[in-house]
Amino acid sequence: MLSKLDLFSEDQAITATALSTNACKLHKFQAKSTPLELHVQVTEDFDNLTSMAIEVHEADAVDGSYSVAAVTRDILLAELKAGAKLPLEVLPAVKKEWVKLNYVVTGTAPTAGKITAAITPRGGDDPIEDGQYFSPRNSSGAKATA
Repeated sequence: MLSKLDLFSEDQAITATALSTNACKLHKFQAKSTPLELHVQVTEDFDNLTSMAIEVHEADAVDGSYSVAAVTRDILLAELKAGAKLPLEVLPAVKKEWVKLNYVVTGTAPTAGKITAAITPRGGDDPIEDGQYFSPRNSSGAKATA
């Protein structure tokens, strides 16, 4: 189960270049200087496009002006099959408190293809379980007890 606070996209259909459905607030964790791990996975095969890249965007406010903080390599159509984990495994250092992902499509717009992307527990492959919140999470990734 995914925590909505740590979820960028949940089976988000990508039919053109698009921002993730959700933004995540990171400021309470940034001071710990621990890399944030991500789970970015294809949940439905893509068609048509030539490739896709994932950009990390950051902003000072959830509805603020987002700028690019990092970009993955181009991910070819042959790699965009259901179950594939995409190359953005660690969230790069960001300086602002809000982060979104931007899925950048190259080539013909896809008519099929979905992505799920979430912040994961440190050292884990699986998305956050319900009750593990980003803001009060301790550095071990354990569930908050507050």
